[in-house]
Amino acid sequence: MYFEGFSLARATLSQATLRYRQGGSGDPAVLLLHGHPRTHATWHGVAPLLAERHSVVCPDLRGYGESSKPPSDARHAPYSKRSMASDLVELMAQLGHRRFIVAGHDRGAYVALRLALDHPDLVRGLVILDAVPISEALRRCGAEFAQAWWHWFFFAQPDKPEAAINRDPNGWYGDPEQKRRLMGDRAFEDYQRAIHDPSTVFAMLEDYRAGLGIDREHEEADRTAGRKVRCPLLFGWASGDDLGRLYGDPVEIWREWCDDVVTEQVFDCGHHIAEEQPEQLARAILGFAEGLGDEAS
Repeated sequence: MYFEGFSLARATLSQATLRYRQGGSGDPAVLLLHGHPRTHATWHGVAPLLAERHSVVCPDLRGYGESSKPPSDARHAPYSKRSMASDLVELMAQLGHRRFIVAGHDRGAYVALRLALDHPDLVRGLVILDAVPISEALRRCGAEFAQAWWHWFFFAQPDKPEAAINRDPNGWYGDPEQKRRLMGDRAFEDYQRAIHDPSTVFAMLEDYRAGLGIDREHEEADRTAGRKVRCPLLFGWASGDDLGRLYGDPVEIWREWCDDVVTEQVFDCGHHIAEEQPEQLARAILGFAEGLGDEAS
C-alpha cells in the first residue's frame, strides 16, 4: 500500500514550509530526498521497507511538490543547495532527530551532499544515488555531456524554459501512461500536480539556475579548503543511466570527496532507482545503516 503507516504533515520553518511524510521508528532516522521533477512520493516503494527498522522522513524539497516557493533573487540563492539543506536541518530538529542518515537522488543528491558538508555533526551516513557533484560534472563537461545533459544549460536561461514546459508539461517530461506504470497511480498523480503548477515549474528551474552558479561556487570553495564528507558514504548508480559512460568509474569521483569509507552499489535499472528497484534499494540502505553501528541518533 502507498506509504502504509506514514503520516502526512507540513512543517513551518524559518524560510520555507515543507510538506513531508514520516513513519516507522528506530535509530538512526533516514531522510530521503527526491530529484527533479519528482516529489517525496517517488519513495513510496522504499520508505515503508526502511520504516520496518528506522524512523523515515520524506519531504518535498523547497520549491518542489507542495512545499513552499520562496521568492528568488539575482543569484538564485533561495534555491541553492545550502538553503535547501538548512530547511532540512530545521525539519529534522523539529521532529527530534539529532543525527541521521540522508539519502538523495538526482537533485536531491546535491542537497544531501551540501547537508553532509555544511552540517557534518548531524549526518551519520550519506547515500548518493545517480549523481556526481555539480562542480565535477561541469569540470568534466565536454561535447558528450553537453549533448546528453543540455537541459542543465537550457534550464538556466531566463523565462524560455518556463514557457516551453508550461505549454505542454507531459510533452516535455514524457509519455504520461508510461510514467504512471513506472510510478504507480498515486505517486503519478502527485507528480502531475507538480509539473502542471507554473509556480512549481519556476521553482524547480531556479534549482538548476542555482546549480550552475552559487552551488558550483560553494563546491569549489569546499575543494579549495580541503573540506570533505566526514561520514561513510554509499554511492549507488544505475547501469541503465549514463554515469558509467560519462565518467568510467564514477565511484572514484566520490572517493575524492569523502574522508571515510565509500561503498558502491550498481543497480540494474534506469535513472529512477527508487521506482524501478525499490526492494533492492531498500536492502542496500538497510545494509549500509546496519554497518554504521549502534550510535544513537
